[in-house]
Amino acid sequence: MKYDVIIIGAGPGGIFAAYELMQKRADLKVAVFEAGNALNKRRCPIDGDKVKSCVRCKSCSIMSGFGGAGAFSDGKYNITNDFGGTLYEYIGKKKALELMRYVDEINLRHGGEGTKLYTTAGSRFKTICIQNDLHLLDASVRHLGTDINFIVLENLYAYLKERVDFFFNTPVQSVRCVDGGYEVICGDEVHECRNCIVSVGRSGSKWMETVCRDLEIPTKSNRVDIGVRVELPAAVFAHLTDELYESKIVYRTEKYGDRVRTFCMNPRGAVVSENTNGIITVNGHSYEDPARQTENTNFALLVAKHFSEPFKDSNGYGESIARLSNMLGGGVIVQRFGDLIRGRRSTASRIEEAFITPTMNATPGDLSLVLPKRILDGIIEMIYALDKVAPGTANEDTLLYGVEVKFYNMEVEVNEKLESRHEGLYIIGDGSGITHSLSHASASGVHVARDIAERI
Repeated sequence: MKYDVIIIGAGPGGIFAAYELMQKRADLKVAVFEAGNALNKRRCPIDGDKVKSCVRCKSCSIMSGFGGAGAFSDGKYNITNDFGGTLYEYIGKKKALELMRYVDEINLRHGGEGTKLYTTAGSRFKTICIQNDLHLLDASVRHLGTDINFIVLENLYAYLKERVDFFFNTPVQSVRCVDGGYEVICGDEVHECRNCIVSVGRSGSKWMETVCRDLEIPTKSNRVDIGVRVELPAAVFAHLTDELYESKIVYRTEKYGDRVRTFCMNPRGAVVSENTNGIITVNGHSYEDPARQTENTNFALLVAKHFSEPFKDSNGYGESIARLSNMLGGGVIVQRFGDLIRGRRSTASRIEEAFITPTMNATPGDLSLVLPKRILDGIIEMIYALDKVAPGTANEDTLLYGVEVKFYNMEVEVNEKLESRHEGLYIIGDGSGITHSLSHASASGVHVARDIAERI
């Protein structure tokens, strides 16, 4: 088949690229190839009853499929240049914010109306954090919730499926440069296009490496974020989450000078596992519907690690730590903060006796046998620092799930159009190593779609 544009990956970058192409040039023939399932067929077998842990499906329905890894997230769209990626370095800060706001408008028109937009601007907590050597980053946050986020995706798909050709469960093996465009190889089939948008997300990091190597596209090493997911009673952080919902707090450790940050805060949410390239890690979800909310709040504490000569494989480092956790715990490990401080492993009885009910079935264990000392020391310091602004964070029964690893693709060399050294080949979203969030990835899709619409 011949197309004007082929999009590889139906995550937020691919979805919004397809959407904007149809807005600007509905006459174009566009196809989207996705390794995972359609949205209505994305089902994780873990039910908490018969299946309690990851069974390592061929295609993880949490990580792959229409909507990408963000489909079952809590649907937080952070409108800011302070975190979530470095898109602004390519297209400018003003343009990046304009695109993120445009994405927000589209979400509101497709089922997100009525959801709340939170902001840290003028918040009294900014002062309280500074007084305790913590730093609250600026952002406006649209919280859709996992349930409303799913509805928005359903509506976007309903709009796109009549205008765009979707190929689900169709992983792309390779991309070849040919005269006048590109060939996209899927098994025995070859599809041709004039322009190709690669938007494979973090789960496509290994595949992205091979494409860049085959097409001689320069890349540079990115960081990896390693840490734990904290779960505690919702009341502990209620004064922050009720006003800000998502509070991105950064702390510099006294011992090493490392930066530790909060990430993906889920008020009254649940802790979940996810499968990235066969490795089981931990994440969190939350819902807008009160009936689906829990009594707990969870968030990640992450330490960023960068590597240079002679070692550059940041993702490989993160993977080795996650694999060690999988080996010791059969998946995700959970430990009480009090047990960690005392240097003892958590047991099933100690978890059961805690004054908090875990929202995830994880293996009680000892995170000090998994996480490097420097990273663990930083996390412990951060917990005590957060305890000053949210008393109760350092309680004995606060639960730590490990490991949480955020893999970032190596940063691919692209220009201000997010176009690679090959004309008409665009690399966007988290797969580019440039964006690290739903809002930035979506905005990058809109950006390249507009460029293609003008050029064809």
